[in-house]
Amino acid sequence: MNDDVSRRVEELRQEIRRHEYLYYVLAQPEISDLEFDRLMAELVRLEAEHPELATPDSPTQRVGGEPLEGLAQVEHTLPMMSLDNSYDEGDLADWYGRVTRGLGRQPDGLVAELKIDGVSLALIYEAGEMARAVTRGNGLVGDDVTANARTIRLLPLRLRGAPPLLEVRGEVFMSRDVFRAINRVRREEGEEEFANPRNAAAGSLRLLDPRLCARRRLSFVAYQVARAEGVHLERHSQALEALARWGLPVNPGWRRCRTLGEVHKFIEEWGGRRARLPFDIDGVVIKVDLLADQAILGATSKFPRWAVAYKYPPEGVTTRVVGITVQVGRTGALTPVAELEPVRLAGTTVARATLHNADEVARLDVRVGDEVWVAKGGDVIPKVVAVNRARRPADAREFRMPEVCPACGTPVEHEAGEVVVRCPNRRCLGVRRQQLRHFVSRAGMDIEGLGARLIDQLLAAGLITDPASLWDLDPRRLAQLPGWGEVSAANLLARLEAAKSRPLWRLLVALGIRHVGERAARLLAGHFGSLAALAAASREDLAQVTGIGPVIADSVVSYFRDPEKIELVARLRQRGIDPVEARVTQPPAAGPLAGLTFVLTGTLSRPRETVAQLLEAAGAKVTDSVSRRTSFVVRGDQPGSKVERARLLGVPVLDEGGLVALLREKGVRW
Repeated sequence: MNDDVSRRVEELRQEIRRHEYLYYVLAQPEISDLEFDRLMAELVRLEAEHPELATPDSPTQRVGGEPLEGLAQVEHTLPMMSLDNSYDEGDLADWYGRVTRGLGRQPDGLVAELKIDGVSLALIYEAGEMARAVTRGNGLVGDDVTANARTIRLLPLRLRGAPPLLEVRGEVFMSRDVFRAINRVRREEGEEEFANPRNAAAGSLRLLDPRLCARRRLSFVAYQVARAEGVHLERHSQALEALARWGLPVNPGWRRCRTLGEVHKFIEEWGGRRARLPFDIDGVVIKVDLLADQAILGATSKFPRWAVAYKYPPEGVTTRVVGITVQVGRTGALTPVAELEPVRLAGTTVARATLHNADEVARLDVRVGDEVWVAKGGDVIPKVVAVNRARRPADAREFRMPEVCPACGTPVEHEAGEVVVRCPNRRCLGVRRQQLRHFVSRAGMDIEGLGARLIDQLLAAGLITDPASLWDLDPRRLAQLPGWGEVSAANLLARLEAAKSRPLWRLLVALGIRHVGERAARLLAGHFGSLAALAAASREDLAQVTGIGPVIADSVVSYFRDPEKIELVARLRQRGIDPVEARVTQPPAAGPLAGLTFVLTGTLSRPRETVAQLLEAAGAKVTDSVSRRTSFVVRGDQPGSKVERARLLGVPVLDEGGLVALLREKGVRW
């Protein structure tokens, strides 16, 4: 091996690390994305040609390879404690008084930091290289999530001038923009949305496949030096400055305060700005600055005495939890729901609010009898956002997710890497009820007048069992149901008959094929034209459909290979629910981008679907897989492995600015 190659590899690594720090930590890039990609491509090529030079801390090793079998448990060298909470100036004054009495004097300065709503993480660096990342867990033992932590772009794999052994404590979180983008995709694909950015960050960090974690675009800030071998630090503020020098991102809003009055000003200032921040904060953390004073004050069994969290008041209105029930969804997912004393919220009366999943119930520590704050997520779905523990009644009852499905009694399952608990019984009445409700809903077959109450009535009467059975309804038996009659029965049968003419894409959405939302259903319907053709399609056939990726392709194939689904589709077709559409043939593209094929990866400033439609309208083809026939790969923030494949195949990679420039050159308006 040539020494020049070895030197060049190290030069590239140092240069790439510097640019990553400038871009991800300081937000002050010096070069364009295209120039950065060229540096990375050269390093990828040299490491591929000289595998003996590959190292675990290389910038090319950000995304792990194969999924993990499980998360190992690791004991913390020093416990990771939680913080005591305060909610007003009086609580803060009480804490400050305890600190003063404990020291026998006032503390020599305080540090105020934004309390980012995320997941605590301990990082171990040995000889400057990231060696291990462990979640807080129960404070004594946590999960080893090193492979996932390595995918967080804000986390350096190698530090600059750090001590031989360094343990850093920090917060992993998800920005609001990323959270909204992920939930938009999950909503379009029929997946359960994340409750909030913290819930999403926690679930992402525990994924068993680091490649999936990388796509979640997690962020990180360091807030404490727990151990630093050979380094003498006198103050917490000095530790934060040292963390930044070593290359770690620190809390963007920390400030050294001389008095408690300055802390109050800090709290008020950021309280007015919190809605404009790119991430969620739920308060401010106040710490005694002098580390020697921290050692004197020590800790209780739960909290350090030298720190406290001031919590901002939650948004929404308050009411009381009178019960917690569990709903079974159409995929078998069990969702806890808070039954509330009715309260007016955003113009409507709310009596129920989602608690999302067991992790969210545990995070909130919500109990029957609690006073809670309720807000509307996205101004639509009521959800519990906080619990007023100060007013918790003595008889408040803890809630635990059931071990068996409340609808059918089948033992529930908790899949590795998922926070959702599911009922595996396909014949579960609760699952069938929700599947039927979805099938007839406005988003599905849009059968007017057949709402949740009537579906429940028909199921209870034994008149229906699945979607196909709707077209077997006996008008005489239907008319005899309470609240019905011959006219009502005839009207419903007429609406069911009219539904036979619904377009194919509506039927595909109504069937509830996982990951197939309206956009994917329209693409599949236009390409295959009938249920029979789609059911016979292979993964390779599906991959040819512009806009259909491997996840959707696998889901469609699995659905139409399932014996139970095969039978359902056959019964629907026998009853005349078998829409056929003219296949949308792809004529030779016309337009300024005719003949060009694009692949989009990462998060762009606009939804990828919108960008794809713009390109296709200009004559281009947009696909999900990179091949030698690909003209350009367009990379957004946190791109996936498609960029690496493009580099290996020599396919040009454009950042968003490069794409805009290309479109302008071709006369296409962005």
